[in-house]
Amino acid sequence: MRHVELRSDTMTRPTPAMRRAMAEADVGDDVFGEDPTVNRLEVMAAERLGKAAALFVPSGTMANLISQMTHCGRGDEMILGSLAHSFYYEQGGSAAVASIHPRTVPNQPDGTLPLDELEAAIRGDNIHFPRTRLIALENTHNLCGGAPLEPAYLRAVGDIARRHGVKLHIDGARLFNAAAALGVPAQQLALEADSISFCLSKGLAAPVGSVVCGNSDFIREARRSRKVLGGGMRQAGVLAAAGMVALSEMVDRLVEDHANARRLAVGLAGIAGLELDPERYKTNIIYFEVIKPGLGAAELAAALQQEGVRLLASGAHTLRAVTHYEVTAADIDYALNVMARIMK
Repeated sequence: MRHVELRSDTMTRPTPAMRRAMAEADVGDDVFGEDPTVNRLEVMAAERLGKAAALFVPSGTMANLISQMTHCGRGDEMILGSLAHSFYYEQGGSAAVASIHPRTVPNQPDGTLPLDELEAAIRGDNIHFPRTRLIALENTHNLCGGAPLEPAYLRAVGDIARRHGVKLHIDGARLFNAAAALGVPAQQLALEADSISFCLSKGLAAPVGSVVCGNSDFIREARRSRKVLGGGMRQAGVLAAAGMVALSEMVDRLVEDHANARRLAVGLAGIAGLELDPERYKTNIIYFEVIKPGLGAAELAAALQQEGVRLLASGAHTLRAVTHYEVTAADIDYALNVMARIMK
């Protein structure tokens, strides 16, 4: 039986090149700044995004929290989308750990925040209010179907942030997917950001890690935030080595994942009992609805798993599929055939 893993692009295994690089990595104590492989990865990441410096961290959740803590003090406020990953899926860490007040603006289906509502949410100087210190965006936007944010929109948000003296952080967990979908360099999507993070383990197939990028002063403070959160790693070069391979070898092929996601979306749209708009999906994430009476998402996911196809039930009638380098066009066709047979 064929096995097709579509729950997430975090399910990938390290490539053979990554395993070799990990085994041969030159290492040292990164908390002392002495791991040469980590240092090389940080330089590579900063250069790719056009920033002065970078910091290797264990996870995307920690990358966001570190950035929030570095930009904001206790009782300060950040503005972010109502469907933002850091608001929805990161256990309220900004409030629970950093005492940062989150203020949400409704996300639009394309992942954007309406510019007028975003600007209106910035607090004036009033002792009754927390101080607005940070705007946080997400690119691509997970819960908005992997939507990529356009450079023009990012420029508009950057203008608002500068006008009000507020910092801009971009949760770019899948930033390179956005760049591939829009046909622009990742550096262009990072231009407006005071800080930006991206995951090495989402879509790029590294086993562990994210990177935070910004100016030198920001990264110096971010390193302190990483330490207090327990993110200081020792001989982390064995992980950073896989990250270097991810940036060198796995970015340009992301268009293949997008093509496979498109193939899947078009196929699903043609199956009775399922509902989605294929034109909405531009990257590697697809959400679709089960509208067949009496059938729920969990029940359908369980039936698919019996045939070797794994999707994520993300709601009572909603499923998510995410393509990645271990999923081929033939796998997509197999998944569609299984889905069609079960839906009958």
